[in-house]
Amino acid sequence: MHKGSCLCGAVQISVQDELSQPNACHCTACRKQSGHFGASVDVPRSALSVIGEEHVRWYRSSEKVRRGFCSICGATLFWDPIHLDWTAVAMGVFDGQTDTSLSMHIFVAEKGDYYTIDDGLPQNEY
Repeated sequence: MHKGSCLCGAVQISVQDELSQPNACHCTACRKQSGHFGASVDVPRSALSVIGEEHVRWYRSSEKVRRGFCSICGATLFWDPIHLDWTAVAMGVFDGQTDTSLSMHIFVAEKGDYYTIDDGLPQNEY
């Protein structure tokens, strides 16, 4: 089991599965929401528990996706494809070791010009 919380602790999560490999998303929307690029891991909804769900606010960033954040501290929590059976959990939410590592970079065509990606991982343009 993996546990975590937002910055203020009002929203707490637990994942009842092992974590798959996360990806790093460099799209404009993730950069604007997080302040840099976003790293998240896809978790089956059935394996995700949320305490303090009343403090999660959702921003509908497209017809297919909503983004969850803490209404108190503003911490980025989730990227949620509405019509699928999983939710992406922001890697920064997890406490302690996650026993995983990044698998790839996505949307690198939209990445900021102020940094380079040189970790040797696959880079998908979109």
